[in-house]
Amino acid sequence: MSKRIDGKAVAAAVLDECRAEVGELVGRGVKPGLAVVLVGEDPASQVYVGSKVRTCGELGIHSRKIELPAETSQEELLAVVAELNADPAIHGILVQSPPPPHIDEEAVVRTIDPRKDVDGFHPENVAKLVLEDPTGFVPCTPAGCMRLLESAGIETSGKEAVVVGRSMIVGKPMAMLLVAKDANATVTIAHSRTADLPAVCRRADILVAAVGRPEMIKADWVKPGAVVVDVGINRVDDATRKRGYRLVGDVAFDEVEAKCAAITPVPGGVGPMTIAMLMKNTLQAARQLAG
Repeated sequence: MSKRIDGKAVAAAVLDECRAEVGELVGRGVKPGLAVVLVGEDPASQVYVGSKVRTCGELGIHSRKIELPAETSQEELLAVVAELNADPAIHGILVQSPPPPHIDEEAVVRTIDPRKDVDGFHPENVAKLVLEDPTGFVPCTPAGCMRLLESAGIETSGKEAVVVGRSMIVGKPMAMLLVAKDANATVTIAHSRTADLPAVCRRADILVAAVGRPEMIKADWVKPGAVVVDVGINRVDDATRKRGYRLVGDVAFDEVEAKCAAITPVPGGVGPMTIAMLMKNTLQAARQLAG
C-alpha cells in the first residue's frame, strides 16, 4: 500500500509557521499586507480569492481585495497595479488568473513590482529561480510540491524526475526546483508532444503530473515504487454527486496508488499547499521590503 501524502496536514503546519512569523513581524512594527485583484466574476476565481483573503485574516495578515468589473480596460487595471506598487501597506500583489480575454496577462505581470510579485511570475523572479537566488519568489504550487516531498521524507538527490507539463506556473519552475543544488535530481520535462510519453513517465522515480487532463496518467505509465505528485485538479461530470461533478487529478488515482511508494491525492494533496506557500511568499516580501 502506498503512502498518501496529506497536503492538508502539511499546509496546516506551514500556516502555523506563518502565524508565528506574523507575530514576530508585527512585534517589530511590520504588518504584512497582501492585495488580491479580481477582474470579472468567474465563479472559480471568486472562490480562490475568497480563500486567500480568509487565510490572511486567520493569520493576522492585512488583506485588500479589489474587485473590478469584467469590462475593466487594460489601462485601468495597470493603474490599479501601479497604485498598489506604491502602497507601503501592501507587500504582496496578486492579480487572479485568468483575467478576461481582452487583458494582456503578461503585461500585467511585468507591471507588478518584482519585490511584491508573490506569485513568482515576473521575469526578474523567474531569473532568480534559475540562478537559485533566495531573494526571489518561487511560484506557489511548485514550492508547495517541494515542501510535500520534504515532509514525506522523499529523497530527491540522484533520482530521475519527470515533470509532465511545461507551463510557467508549474511545469518549468517545478523542474528548476528539482534540478537545483539542494535537490540534485535529474529532470526531464515532458508534454503532450513528447514521443512515447508513457515510456518517459515509466523512467521516473519522481513523477509530477501538471498537464491539466483528467486521469491521463494510468498505472502502466508509472514505475513500481515511484513517488507521484498530482498537481492537476479537474471537474468531471458525475450524476451520482449532489453537485453534479467530482474533482480528479491528472493521475488515475485508484489504479496508480497500488503501484507507487507515495502519492498526493486530489483533492487534499497539492491544492492546500498553494495558498499556504502564497502566505509564505507574502511574509518573505514583508521582511525584504522592511529591510
